[in-house]
Amino acid sequence: MTIPAGSPIEFEIFLVATPGLEGPLCAEARASGFKAKTIPGGVTLKGGWPDVWRANLEIRGATRILARIGAFRVAHLAQLDKRARHVPWRDLLRPDVPICVEVTCKSSRIYHSGAAAERIERAIHETAGATVSPDADVTIMARIEDDLCSLSVDTSGELLHKRGHKQAVAKAPMRETMAALFLRQCGYDGREPVVDPMCGSGTFVIEAAEIAAGLKPGRSRQFAFEHLAMFDKARWLAMRGAATSVTPAARFYGRDQDAGAIRMSRANAKRAEVDAFTSFESLAIEDLVAPEGAPGLVIVNPPYGDRMGEARPLEQLYRTLGHVLSSRFSGWRVGLITANPRLAGATGLTFTRPTPPVSHGGLRVTLYRTERLP
Repeated sequence: MTIPAGSPIEFEIFLVATPGLEGPLCAEARASGFKAKTIPGGVTLKGGWPDVWRANLEIRGATRILARIGAFRVAHLAQLDKRARHVPWRDLLRPDVPICVEVTCKSSRIYHSGAAAERIERAIHETAGATVSPDADVTIMARIEDDLCSLSVDTSGELLHKRGHKQAVAKAPMRETMAALFLRQCGYDGREPVVDPMCGSGTFVIEAAEIAAGLKPGRSRQFAFEHLAMFDKARWLAMRGAATSVTPAARFYGRDQDAGAIRMSRANAKRAEVDAFTSFESLAIEDLVAPEGAPGLVIVNPPYGDRMGEARPLEQLYRTLGHVLSSRFSGWRVGLITANPRLAGATGLTFTRPTPPVSHGGLRVTLYRTERLP
């Protein structure tokens, strides 16, 4: 069943995670006051529609946020058509807002996802009046597994790493959602300075600065839930407007030898409204020095080569990075993301146990972390 806004009845909310990052996403959700638990592929919690809105506004590490709206068993397409019509679509969808339906089938007697999507689309159109469009702002997601059809609505729309600030990007950019969770895995809590020696378009630096300033990741963008029937615009605007920010005590530093990347980072930081406490400079690794003041976190996503033979020429870069950090960043912690353990070892740094690998740009990357450097 669907739940009207403001109802005390709770339903399941699913935070989709990058596989391998379910744990830190769950920790973030709990830190935000949600009663969350980890399952394969993401994090579940119970709540109402205002909780859906708040999760989209506040959670930094989720890929998208789904609201579970119903589940039923089906053995064939005719049964799917019939039972899909019992879902109270009128309570959820507006007749003037087009929808699309995405279906996945696994280990079920219904195995044709396209035919299943057609049945659900027809049920929605004939019971709620909503038209179907591939470019719709609202997506209904159905998963048919072991003959159980679970229905969800994608409440986010565009993927949540699209904060609305990073318009200029460098090659192989790190998604903001992943960056936020890597920062969390490094123990970053917003109270210490952060340095990224190869900042690219500035993702780590800007994300760290936003966390320190208390800026909500969803503050500047729109969401799919704004097109749903139960959306309460006044309540949402009040929720978004109630968010407060502070001026961080720490500063955040991006360095890159590519001057074009530095220009992109500065522009992105200005759009994100963190330019007052971020600093970006064109600098080679050999010239990197620790900023004045208390130590903090160095986090870096160097190139790691995605083809056979590309890693060997990068070993010198990693050796230089390790030497600079070990000789000039005493007291700082290091987080290094790479797809190649040999390159991580080339730094000469002593890493703690690495985190589970996650997918980034078609590769499996791992976060390597140090304790405070001697």
